[in-house]
Amino acid sequence: FRYRKGPIGMPDIEMRFHKDILVLSAPPDATLRRYQADPELDREFFNLLEPETLTDIMRFEHIAGAQCLVTGTEGITHARLAHQRLEEQSGAIAQAALAIAAELMPQHIIAQIGPTNLPLDPFSRVSLKQNRNQYAQAARDFGEDGFDAFLLDGMTSIADLKCALMGVRMVTDKPVMATVPVDAEGKVLGRDETFVDAVSVMTDLQADVVGLTTAAPVDVAVQLVKQAAQTCDLPILVQLAVGEHDAHDVNPGFRPVILTSDNPYRTTDAVFEAVSPLVAAGAQFLRCVGQATASYTGALAIASMGMDAVR
Repeated sequence: FRYRKGPIGMPDIEMRFHKDILVLSAPPDATLRRYQADPELDREFFNLLEPETLTDIMRFEHIAGAQCLVTGTEGITHARLAHQRLEEQSGAIAQAALAIAAELMPQHIIAQIGPTNLPLDPFSRVSLKQNRNQYAQAARDFGEDGFDAFLLDGMTSIADLKCALMGVRMVTDKPVMATVPVDAEGKVLGRDETFVDAVSVMTDLQADVVGLTTAAPVDVAVQLVKQAAQTCDLPILVQLAVGEHDAHDVNPGFRPVILTSDNPYRTTDAVFEAVSPLVAAGAQFLRCVGQATASYTGALAIASMGMDAVR
């Protein structure tokens, strides 16, 4: 499953569905902050003008054991790039991000598209169409070659999720992963909408992998995965949100670390311990986000080594 340059460059990630446990690389954001950069303002800009920095960040993710490298393109939609007046460069940014990942020859490359952050009126056809077209354009910018799947990451509501899936499906039949942020009560960003509702929408609108991002304790995350497994027969992606932490907590050794319910994945040890129950519940794709670095990706990779998907 090695990446090979050329017209038949990418292996088919769908062949691994329900088989191998696969780890996705963490976002570059936490490391960019250490470089005194603002990820929200600079992430996509770095793809164009500082590709060496993102290559170095992604190289550590690759070395740590991530089988899937995720492009640093959460803000690739025109609505978000417009804040930096980069919307006309969206295609160049997307292709630069793919080139950065391809240079490292990973097993799989995932093209990330984050929420537009535009105001969305679910009862307005104009508003829904505007959002849908944003996602469609982002998908066009990546084209069809050089990557395995799209990741529609962190859709902020059911309406936003629908727009994203419909927009991407307008322009491609590539595999699509989709995630929503889920709180400890199983609600999407504290809304009345539930994670089960989101999974049903993902299934109806042809997502290939259903997913969630959560900072809830592992026992809650396990129940959410079980709910997804009972709702559909698609592979499940779990993204564990790492909160603020002391850099020394990455490998605490004999120094006691107090884990709190609002930051249960503060240490790599906690992430390591979460893998087995999540996989047993039905998770196949694993990723750490938020303040995560390559150390957290490594914890996922080591803990899942030799495991097969359980459904």
